[in-house]
Amino acid sequence: MFAPASSSARTTFQLSVFVFAIAAVIFAVVGGLLVYAVLKYRRRRDEDDREPAQVYGSTRVELAWTVIPVIVVLVLFLASARVIFSVQDARHQRALEVTVIGHQYWWEFRYPGFDVVTANELHLPVGEPTSLTLLSVDTDHSFWVPRLGGKTDLIPNHPNHMWIDPEETGLYLGQCAQYCGVQHAKMLLRVYVQSREEFDAWVRGQAGPAREDGAEAVAEGRKIFERTACINCHSVRGTAASGQFGPDLTHLMSRQTIGAGAAPNTPEYLRRWVERPDEFKPGCLMPGMGLAKTQLDAITLYLTSLR
Repeated sequence: MFAPASSSARTTFQLSVFVFAIAAVIFAVVGGLLVYAVLKYRRRRDEDDREPAQVYGSTRVELAWTVIPVIVVLVLFLASARVIFSVQDARHQRALEVTVIGHQYWWEFRYPGFDVVTANELHLPVGEPTSLTLLSVDTDHSFWVPRLGGKTDLIPNHPNHMWIDPEETGLYLGQCAQYCGVQHAKMLLRVYVQSREEFDAWVRGQAGPAREDGAEAVAEGRKIFERTACINCHSVRGTAASGQFGPDLTHLMSRQTIGAGAAPNTPEYLRRWVERPDEFKPGCLMPGMGLAKTQLDAITLYLTSLR
């Protein structure tokens, strides 16, 4: 958050610095007066035990400690309101539309204009505004990518909205910032900001059906996948799998991680995830499949072919 990479994040950061500066001045003044009082009115060795002169009330002091805090609070309120309205009320006619859906414990990203669905990894073009519609299918979540913007909650039956306009290409890390269950800490997300050409190429690749290897072993893995409960939760475009409960697996191997950042997306970790997902995320909603070793090998081979 101290290295903002979008205009909304920078505006929020500047407000934070302004508030911190005012707080630092107040701290210095109050602390200075406290030290001055302690030193000036400390008990001295040559003093007798008589009570010092008592002062009851001071109009100037009372006005000062009433008026100054009111002014400070008013300034902070106006500065905060300006930033809140500028961040929340921005409208971009040509913004990229993305629907973000929070699940326990992963992220679903839908691009309505391109018929693209992916999970946990959000791709955006650099230098262009993106409008995010935030939804939740179960409990409260919170979308937060510190370098790109502030936190915005995903609340069931209450759509929220936010926008970001990344200014630099690169990878930006984020996570759910609202406690949503036992695996809340492992509900991570990755935002890839790319040049327009790279983003368009990614969209073209994601919009098509799964490009799987035609090998016999891969075909066997697909048959096992389609005969088990996998297709009840997961979708693979161009196949019989059309589940909506779990992540879309059409281009699974184009992602860098599995389980919303729980592990690298490699054949070894993918096999372990299919066999025992609770090894990575105890309490996650994906059950172990109880497959034989040969079946597990075949399904892993099939999944690693989805690019």
